[in-house]
Amino acid sequence: MGMFGLSRRSFFRVCVSVPTVVQIVLLHKPTCKMTTFRIAKEQFATLCSKGHVREAFESFVSEIWEEPHLFSNLLQACVRLKSVSLGKQIHSLILTSGCSSDKFISNHLLNLYSKFGELRASVALFDRMPRKNIMSCNIMIKAYLEMGNIESARNLFDAMPERNIATWNAMVTGLAKFEMNEESLIIFSRMNELGLVPDEYSLGSVLRGCAHLGALFAGQQVHAYVMKCGFEFNLVVGCSLAHMYMKARSMDDGERVINCMPAYNLVAWNTLMAGKAQKGSFEGVLDQYCKMKKAGFRPDKITFVSVISSCSELAILGQGKQIHAEAIKAGASYEVSVVSSLVSMYSRCGCLQESFKSFLECKERDVVLWSSMIAAYGFHGQGEEAIKLFNQMEQENQPVNEVTFLSLLYACSHCGLKDKGLDFFDMMVKKYGLGARLKHYTCVVDLLGRSGCLEEAEAMIRSMPVKADAIIWKTLLSACKLHKNAEIGRRVAAEVLTIDPQDSASYVLLANIYSSAKRWHNVSEVRTAMKDKMVKKEPGVSWVEVKNQVHQFHMGGECHPKLVEINQYLEQLTSEMKKRGYVPDTNSVLHDMDNEEKEQNLRHHSEKLAISFALMSTPVGVPIRVMKNLRVCSDCHVAIKYISEIKNVEIIVRDSSRFHHFKNGTCSCGDYW
Repeated sequence: MGMFGLSRRSFFRVCVSVPTVVQIVLLHKPTCKMTTFRIAKEQFATLCSKGHVREAFESFVSEIWEEPHLFSNLLQACVRLKSVSLGKQIHSLILTSGCSSDKFISNHLLNLYSKFGELRASVALFDRMPRKNIMSCNIMIKAYLEMGNIESARNLFDAMPERNIATWNAMVTGLAKFEMNEESLIIFSRMNELGLVPDEYSLGSVLRGCAHLGALFAGQQVHAYVMKCGFEFNLVVGCSLAHMYMKARSMDDGERVINCMPAYNLVAWNTLMAGKAQKGSFEGVLDQYCKMKKAGFRPDKITFVSVISSCSELAILGQGKQIHAEAIKAGASYEVSVVSSLVSMYSRCGCLQESFKSFLECKERDVVLWSSMIAAYGFHGQGEEAIKLFNQMEQENQPVNEVTFLSLLYACSHCGLKDKGLDFFDMMVKKYGLGARLKHYTCVVDLLGRSGCLEEAEAMIRSMPVKADAIIWKTLLSACKLHKNAEIGRRVAAEVLTIDPQDSASYVLLANIYSSAKRWHNVSEVRTAMKDKMVKKEPGVSWVEVKNQVHQFHMGGECHPKLVEINQYLEQLTSEMKKRGYVPDTNSVLHDMDNEEKEQNLRHHSEKLAISFALMSTPVGVPIRVMKNLRVCSDCHVAIKYISEIKNVEIIVRDSSRFHHFKNGTCSCGDYW
């Protein structure tokens, strides 16, 4: 039995036994017959366009037999209905009708199979076609490119005796899709030499290729061509142009392109927000988001990823929660890319439980989401939980990649799991065949360094197959500070400053190592070197969100309007801490001054000011979340443990390295940071 319960023989019998009264009349009135048949074709086409394939077939079976080209309407309807099985049944009827050699119908069949990834059926049909035209070859090229069979597409393209603009556009767009950007640009250049004008999608593909290659000059040339062809106000081309400039870090040029467009669409808004995020203007992203909503545009998953990620970078939990609610309302909260952003946002705002809740609620998890959750556990010092999640990935046969192992190694390094971390590094290379990159080596160096294996860590850097950067050397320098090893520290600092002579953090770390050893003359040498090279220490900045407003504090806190009250509160708090045994760690002060001055210096660190202000401004018992741009010093770490106990409050601090959860006088890091 075939389509609609008719066998091929029955279908044939129906088609040949249709001498109706209308047809007999039409034999004597050709004009009437032509008009009636034209009306029937229009009605048939209307039914097909609405997806009523069964009704169209049953109502106009005789017309289909009389005019086989009407099969094309049925095939187009199958494409719209996304029903390849129905298309195959119609293909069987086409074979029965004897019109399978018709180029027009064959091209529609070829389009049907290619649209649904039926490459084998497409190739078989294409090979059987007695007469192929440019459209046949174009459809086949697109089919090859869609399935990633670049070589076959290229061979067919080269073999074509004649090509049209659609052929060139297909090659340019298809190659760019698989990031064969250089070849896509070559095809585009050949197209230009022939005087062919590309369509908006080819131009967009070429510009995205320039963006991926970081080829700003080539992108500027394409921009000139765009203006010559009159495409500068086209939304597709304009958004691709802006994206190209922003990827090349020409942010102002990218924004200028968007701002010159006569009208925005959602893609334009998303491009603008992505550019601002790349520029580090996260407040600008949120501002554009508000403007976009006021302009009447509904955000999509790409919008939410940009906006939620900006909340993550700014660590503004209140606004992040509000946007999460908007994503739920928009039906985007279960999109895996949005969930990954939510996991990261809640994690970076100190809400690990909310991260895990978002992770659990997403049923379709990809490798990015799994890796994000593993990273969240690592960032909060829960290495064992990160390992459990990785083991679950393996049990469920989930795919893993380099980022998964990077998150896992980070978790191990921040929890002192040296042996497990080294095992995972070995597993990544040997079991999964993934190449270790510089960031993986940096994690292993951190793992070894924190564990006190400084010589082993240094040997790894000097023998690894990738070139060392300043970050990996600074990682080891931090370990030298932790273990007060001035000998290796001096050697490592020299390596960092050879790569980046203006790196203030390395000077400060080295000075701290000397300060801990009370080698004041060496501290003075470091400070003199900084002064001679005009290197300025990066100031410590902390911020805290109180009543949906972010308050920022620098060391000393001179800019805050409530500085007097904060200092008074902090002085009382310090007095209470000392009664309970707190002794300021003056070793972390670089200056050679008396203890009283050092204590005064320590008291005004930005995180202490932020915590004091938060305690003054929030109800008793409400957790306090403070963010800092640098690593928390040893004195502040001890002090915050005392504060959490005295005030009976959980204090969550995110520094440049990790999260610290202070509660009842202890820290989640176990003093291992």
